[in-house]
Amino acid sequence: MAIGRPRKIWSDEIYQHWLDLRYKYMSITPEIRNLLQTLSDQYILALITNGTSNAQWEKVDKLNIRPFFDLILVSGDLPWEKPHSQIFLEACHHLSIEPHQVVMVGDKLETDILGSINSKLGASIWLPLNNEKLSIHAPKPDFIIKEILDLHNLMSKINIIKQGFTLQFCDVEDSSSNSSDGS
Repeated sequence: MAIGRPRKIWSDEIYQHWLDLRYKYMSITPEIRNLLQTLSDQYILALITNGTSNAQWEKVDKLNIRPFFDLILVSGDLPWEKPHSQIFLEACHHLSIEPHQVVMVGDKLETDILGSINSKLGASIWLPLNNEKLSIHAPKPDFIIKEILDLHNLMSKINIIKQGFTLQFCDVEDSSSNSSDGS
């Protein structure tokens, strides 16, 4: 063992402490829980998330969000990950929905929005994290919201603008992780 047995014990303790803190601060507020309930009452909801199977399912379970989604796909369980169009099309297939009926909601331009465009989904909504700005070369979302709580109002407007939207893809991410760390 490269770090030696005493340090290995410390690393296990540190990792457990990190996990405890992560799940203490990664939580869903009552407002977001209400939003998910409202959306799940009105739409078919799917969650597609990149990462290792164990890490992503652990997040889903710790956040207790399974009841809000009709389908959850984790890239670690599949041969593709976002932005590959097949992961989006697989969700459409499972839910018997046409891609043009889908609204993708995501926080990453390079995976969520690009995947939406590549899959020819009906619309994409970007929720930028950490005041991220849309660059000239970035994939262009159809809509941008500054707060996730704005989603319900925007969906009502989209339904008026374009009839036939019945499915939203969401992405579970926390600002402390990125896809490269397998979370």
